[in-house]
Amino acid sequence: MSRNMSIEQLNQTFAISSQLEIVESKGGFPAIEIQNEKASAKISVYSAQVLSFQPVDEPEEMLFVSENAYYQTGKATKGGIPICWPWFGPDPQGLGRASHGFVRNRMWTLLSTEAMPTGETKVRLGMSANEETQAIWPYQFELVMEIVVGQRLAIALITQNTGSEAFSITQAFHTYFSIGDIHQVRVLGLEDTPYLDKADEGAEKTQIGEIAITAETDRIYVGVKPELIVEDSAWGRRILISSTNSSTAIVWNPWEKISAAMADLADSDYLNFVCVETANAENEVIEISPGEQYQMQAVYAIERS
Repeated sequence: MSRNMSIEQLNQTFAISSQLEIVESKGGFPAIEIQNEKASAKISVYSAQVLSFQPVDEPEEMLFVSENAYYQTGKATKGGIPICWPWFGPDPQGLGRASHGFVRNRMWTLLSTEAMPTGETKVRLGMSANEETQAIWPYQFELVMEIVVGQRLAIALITQNTGSEAFSITQAFHTYFSIGDIHQVRVLGLEDTPYLDKADEGAEKTQIGEIAITAETDRIYVGVKPELIVEDSAWGRRILISSTNSSTAIVWNPWEKISAAMADLADSDYLNFVCVETANAENEVIEISPGEQYQMQAVYAIERS
């Protein structure tokens, strides 16, 4: 168990020679740095959040993290791949609990690291129910975030119900993709897909053609196919998103006014990222019976366009 280990103890237990080490990151949080033959990555043990991923043959980082992001207990870190769980969006019961649940602003436990025969590196982090979580959400659970760093980045969130009553969740990988220029970005694969337009009071609409970002964009797409593409023309690349056990996707960019109003975003940050989120959300509520588990997965790959 890594919860109260020092950086030195974490390295004694989990480091992999010339491939993975644990370092003290911003805010004093432990972070896992990976440099293998295929890619580099950085994963925060706080929030089990992937903060960086870059294949060795790619000139640009895949993920965006704000220069103004918070690195402090109780705060979410703006960028990378935050985990929304056990609900996405506002408190579903209207009890005043924080949006997007409670696992993206808490310390996780480093469970294991592995150098795989493929040359990839696997990391598993976990969180389980305790008095603090039960005061927020009164269920018994084991949550595991599994991350595989190679030419592609594969992430899986595994929810196990360890209690005696069923519970329901919504969830998302709130992925921030770094891009060359928002004006030259298109999101493909959601053509003719219905969505709720959260920037237009939740109006129900249908996507016509590919998505171009020209204003504040906050859309929940439903009945989504498992393959989506972020076309990043400014950097001459396409980011391929493959999902499993997810038929909801969120596309978000705050645009100029909201970006300027957010303390953890720079005024111009909206030009440099787009969120395309793999989710179970809106009407895709997942019920998990006692002793059962559910796994949502996303795989990200970069190809030159």
